[in-house]
Order: sequence, then C-alpha cells, then structure tokens
Amino acid sequence: MSPDQQPHHNGSVIEVFLTFLKLGLTSFGGPIAHLGYFRKALVEQRSWVSEQQYAQLLAICQFLPGPASSQLGFSLGMQRAGWLGALAAFIAFTLPSVLLLITFASALPMLAGSVGQAVIHGLELVACAVVADAVVGMSRKLCPDNRRRAIAILSAAIVVAVSSAASQLFVVAAAAFAGAVLLRDLAATGDADNINTAYGTKTGGVFLLLFFSVLLGLPLVAGDSLNIASVAEAFYRAGALVFGGGHVVLPLLEDSVVATGWVSAEQFLAGYGASQAIPGPMFSFSAYLGAVMVPDGSSGVLAAVAVVFMFLPGFLLIAGVLPFWQAVSHSPLASRAIAGVNAAVVGLLAAALYNPIFTSGIGSVTDWVIALIGFGLLIIGKRSPLWVVLWCVLANVALTLLGF
Repeated sequence: MSPDQQPHHNGSVIEVFLTFLKLGLTSFGGPIAHLGYFRKALVEQRSWVSEQQYAQLLAICQFLPGPASSQLGFSLGMQRAGWLGALAAFIAFTLPSVLLLITFASALPMLAGSVGQAVIHGLELVACAVVADAVVGMSRKLCPDNRRRAIAILSAAIVVAVSSAASQLFVVAAAAFAGAVLLRDLAATGDADNINTAYGTKTGGVFLLLFFSVLLGLPLVAGDSLNIASVAEAFYRAGALVFGGGHVVLPLLEDSVVATGWVSAEQFLAGYGASQAIPGPMFSFSAYLGAVMVPDGSSGVLAAVAVVFMFLPGFLLIAGVLPFWQAVSHSPLASRAIAGVNAAVVGLLAAALYNPIFTSGIGSVTDWVIALIGFGLLIIGKRSPLWVVLWCVLANVALTLLGF
C-alpha cells in the first residue's frame, strides 16, 4: 500500500456508513463469511487498510470474546473515520438485519418449504466461495515463506482436530511465540502496517474498566422478573462471555431467555432459523428475542436494549485493547510475533472453511459445482460477492424446482 493510500482517519463518516450499509444488506453466510466480504470490499477494492493491518485487527477480534465480525467492522470504521466512523460502521452493518428480524419474524413459516430451504442452502454455498477466496488471497500476502506456511497449516490442523474457542486462543498465542522465535530475519513492521488509534492506553484502560464494571454491576440491579435491567444483564453477559461469536452464543442465549420463560423454545428456534436467512451479524438475533418477549408496545424498547447490550461488551473490549496493541506493535519482537499471528489467522480461516462451512454446506456434486463457479466469479472474474449471492441462491433454487 502506497503512502497516499494509507488511512489515517482520512475517510468521511458518510463514506463509512454507506459502505457498511451495503455490506449489511449483502453479507450473507454468517460471521466467518463476513470476514471474506470485509476483506474483499475494504482491503482489495477500497484499500482502507493493508492486508497486514486487516489480519492484525482480525487476530485481535478472534482473541477477544464478542461478535468477531462486528468487532472487526467497528475497528475498521475507527481506522477510517475515528469514533464516529466506528459507530457508523456498527449501525450501518447491524441495522438491516435488526429491522429484518423484527419485521419478518412472522413470515418465517414461508421458509419452511422446499424453496425456502433451497434459498438458505444457497446462502451456505455463498459462504464456501467467499471464505475460500479470502483464504487464498490472505495466504498469498501473509504466508510468503515456508515457515509461515507451516504455522498456517499447523494452526488449521490443530483447530480442525480440537474445535473449540480454547483451541483458537491457544493457536493464536502459540503462533505469536513461534513467529517471535522463527522469523528472526523478518524486517520490523513498517508504520504503514501498524494499527492507528486516536487515543492512548489510559483511555483504553478506562474502556476495559468499564467493561468489567458493567459485567459485575448489572447483576446487582437486575432481578429475576422480565424488565429492562434483567434483559440488559442477560444479553450483556452473553455478549461478554462468548468466544467465537455467531453460533457459539446460542447456548448462552437459550439459557438466559428460554430457561427463564421469557421466550418459548419454539419462538427461539424460529428466530434462529430466520437469522440464518438474512445478511449481517448473527448477534442481531438479540433484536428478535427482545421483540418477542412481550406482545405489547414495549417490545421495541426491549429489542433495542437487547441489541445494545449484546454488542456493547465486545466493543468496549476492542476499544480497550487497540491502544495497548498499538503501543507494543512497533518493536521488532512484536513485529515477528504479529507475523506469526497473521499466518495463524490464515490457518484459522482455512479451518473454518473446512468446518463448519464445507462440512455443513457441501453435500453433493451439484453443491461443489455451484460453489466452485461462485469461487471463480470472485477470483477469476473479479466480481462483487453480490454476484455470488445471486448465482448460488438462484442456481440452488432452480435445481430444487427441477427435482435435483
């Protein structure tokens, strides 16, 4: 990336909002696929950040609890246009899915038929193509030598063998150590590839203190009955304690809202099904849950509370950690560790491409053909991921109608 392309909060808030609104309307396929969409739109097409900066931000978000793709979007918005950019990125990326889930939850039965299921399966195939494109593109830039390729392959193998949040944390930490030890001839990361923050570690410390204060303080004011404080506590706890985001949060949410009787099991599963069929973050499922808790006019208030407190802990954490990362990332030792982590991120993404994306998405030869053509549209045809969404969904629906 040339110096004139290097972002130092040089974008407008409107630009960030419109870019993430498009992503919020078109990013189908779940949280792992979002990483591919973000990379395509913001690294390849717009050069908001370099490949190295993107991988660093992704590594931080993977290492912290919370919704990884939304935290990444928040961080990218901040890199581009400061605090207002971060807020604009969150609102624009999340709002479409929140409104869709609140408005169209009642239409969910229409997705129960064969065509509806074909649409959902088509979106799973989109994820195969988009994430495969991200793995190939990132591996070229972040694994240029055999040592980093070995780190990526080992990382992928460990995560595939032991699929858990703890294994991902172990892999990231081990890769940082391996990079520091094995990549001694690596030049220090240039300033162009450092993460930029407009505030220092003192402010970061305030955000981290706020994160823990809310986590420990909300249970003191929240009772067992259904009210704003208890809803805020339940969703903040779920957002603060889940690693990996997306589907991993479901057991925590189910324990918070179904076991307490706030939402029936049938309502919970219906909303989960709806959240599979829309673009944007999986954590927007919280809007649906807040909306169905009470049938009267206060459902909008609870939906808003659920959404805000679901995402808040992840954003407090990422805002708190970024300046500390920036403070240490200038040293040669940290540069080598970061290079190791970047290689591990490629491995983590490759592992996710295999499981759950391939294992749950590819079930037949026709699935392979549809996904490969989608991949070709991205990597050879250089098309927007929106073309892949249209191709995969329409092709799968057509095959279903033809009886395949």
